[in-house]
Amino acid sequence: MLLSAMRWPRPQPVYGPVGAAHRAGRQAFSRMRLDAELAEASSDRDSALTLGVFDGVHRGHQHLIRATVKEARKSGLLAVVATFKNHPGSILWPDFSPRYVTGLDERVSLIGALGVDRVVPITFDLELSELRARDFVALLQLRLRMQALVVGPDFALGRRREGDVATLASLSSEMGFSLVVVDLLEDDVGPVRSTVVRQALAEGDLSLVQTLLGRHFELEGAVETGAGRGKVLGFPTANLRVAPGRALPGDGIYATWALVGERRHMAATSIGTRPTFAETGRTVEAFLLDFDGDLYGSEVRLEFVQRLRDDVKYDSVEALKDQIARDVDETRKILGAASRA
Repeated sequence: MLLSAMRWPRPQPVYGPVGAAHRAGRQAFSRMRLDAELAEASSDRDSALTLGVFDGVHRGHQHLIRATVKEARKSGLLAVVATFKNHPGSILWPDFSPRYVTGLDERVSLIGALGVDRVVPITFDLELSELRARDFVALLQLRLRMQALVVGPDFALGRRREGDVATLASLSSEMGFSLVVVDLLEDDVGPVRSTVVRQALAEGDLSLVQTLLGRHFELEGAVETGAGRGKVLGFPTANLRVAPGRALPGDGIYATWALVGERRHMAATSIGTRPTFAETGRTVEAFLLDFDGDLYGSEVRLEFVQRLRDDVKYDSVEALKDQIARDVDETRKILGAASRA
């Protein structure tokens, strides 16, 4: 959820005079970049601020961000959210490849919709991970005029997680800002965290994903040329080129809404490897119901509503075609009922 949700090993330093000089240069560049990123969002008003990755902007994140907005309004401050553009674990763990529930643009949009005044994307790198908590706080005060810092109980920032809640409480008295600690949001599934969302998504458990996010999961991508199998089967599909690193629902067939420009279409969407044709590449393909047109190159956003079935191998192409027809009928029934509700 926040920096505190992960315990990262301290990166190994570069030894030797040349390495030390190079590292000092990188640290200076990183500090300048952070300073510039914060300066872009500078204002002539003091702020209440919260900081984290906020991937998914799930209900736990929303709970913390709304608390930040509440604190800002109570004290006559700007409500500011600083979000890391990239996951810190991708920098600190060489073998860690995060799967993002939301892209950066979507994340910023979702955060902005919660009533905040500023969303500040920040680049995380090794040099930033070595920044002392005091120095990080000083930059937030200088550039964002932070007067209140709103965090969860397990939050920490700065080198070796030195800026935990206890340390920040001490710094708040010394440096002149207030610290607001907000309880974690918990429900029947326990603490609402991004890791739980990713796991539920990978398992295709859309019901749990929707509970955790407070909305349907969405996935966007440009339509690219595929193998053309959908057209041969009588169900031409839009093959989405999804950004690397995006989290995907587990393999299966889903009832989705497809947003193309300002238009919304019912769509039966397949995620998987097309086992009937013995293919291995994982694809995202959407058949838009009652649509006739050329989508190549268009941006399509899919809103996942309900999982229909697993992605399975059929004994014949005819059997597959019959099943797709049933999937389309089921999609129409599910989305039609949803639109009437």
